[in-house]
Amino acid sequence: MVDLQRHARHLSLPNVGIEGQRRLVDASILIIGAGGLGSPAALYLAAAGVGHLGLVDDDVVDLSNLQRQILHTSESVGTPKVESAKKRLHALDAGVKVTAFQTRFNPGNAVQLLEMGWDLVIDGTDNIPTRYLIDDACALKGIPWVYGSIFQFEGQVSVFGYQGGPSYRDLFPEPPPPNAVPSCEEAGVFGVLPGVIGLLQATEAIKLLIGLNVALSGRLLIYDATAMTFTQLSFEQDKERAKVIDLSIASAMFADSEWCSLEDSSIQGDIEKQEAYVNKNMFNHISISDALQRRSTGWSPYILDVRSDGEYNEAHAASCDLQVPHDQVSTVLEQIPNDRDILVYCRSGMRSQIAAMSMIQSGYDATRLYNLDGGIIAWKSAAPDEIIN
Repeated sequence: MVDLQRHARHLSLPNVGIEGQRRLVDASILIIGAGGLGSPAALYLAAAGVGHLGLVDDDVVDLSNLQRQILHTSESVGTPKVESAKKRLHALDAGVKVTAFQTRFNPGNAVQLLEMGWDLVIDGTDNIPTRYLIDDACALKGIPWVYGSIFQFEGQVSVFGYQGGPSYRDLFPEPPPPNAVPSCEEAGVFGVLPGVIGLLQATEAIKLLIGLNVALSGRLLIYDATAMTFTQLSFEQDKERAKVIDLSIASAMFADSEWCSLEDSSIQGDIEKQEAYVNKNMFNHISISDALQRRSTGWSPYILDVRSDGEYNEAHAASCDLQVPHDQVSTVLEQIPNDRDILVYCRSGMRSQIAAMSMIQSGYDATRLYNLDGGIIAWKSAAPDEIIN
């Protein structure tokens, strides 16, 4: 039942009204992760009137979480996150049904959890194997999901599997090398960043439920908190990509600490089917140690800095050949050679991935593109004498 007083401001909106609010009340959303992203998403979805929220998380509240995980309080420290979140959401609106699953979303329970009638899934996770599992499980069950990712001062948002639209595997055909992307614990995260990204996820979720245009299906939104900029990258469904028929490939990432084990014959065939696409369309990842070692033996890549002008002026690689913001790379392609290897770097490795994908879409050979994992942060740590401050 619609609470007319509580949701009066929605009811007065021409694109929501009583019918849109009824859709929200009747909706069920599963939020995987009750931390930095899940906190703002869950709070605003509950406040908007979504009738049923499911929360999946096996962690307990730690004092260090409170810098950004606003579902929880100091009194919650040491208690399960899903129980803390449920209490907070009911304090906001006791009429919202909250189902808590104190477990990790994993290959053993993914299908069972998604078979409980959810209209939509929100990704509030912080690790890459779980995202591939969410993507595959949602594809099998025909459920759209809203992706969110944060790293230090940068975040990403997209919508996958909406009305037959592209999936996470279309955007990221294969995972980066193990340990290439540090966790928030290792790399740190700007406290307000998950608030921005989580709210954007909730925005797309509400729009999807009430029938408004879902802007981020087939588009990746990138937010840079330092420059206060939003940029977008368009992508499409890859018709040649092997279709997901089970959870075997994602399961292998959970079974192997190095993520990608080929020992299991049940997944060997599917991986082989994807190799042609990956080799053609996915750029290389390279660590600064590997890059320095290769350069010592004669490797001489074209070095492209895709950070902002201000960041470049603060510090940059002495060997840099060209600097251009990542969202403007397409305007300077005539200056970038297409007959030699190209090393692309940014602050930490996120914007450079976007630039590399943009270059591939413009016709550059993916096998000659190298994304520097860890960006100039890693470079400055490993070889400070090569950085001009």
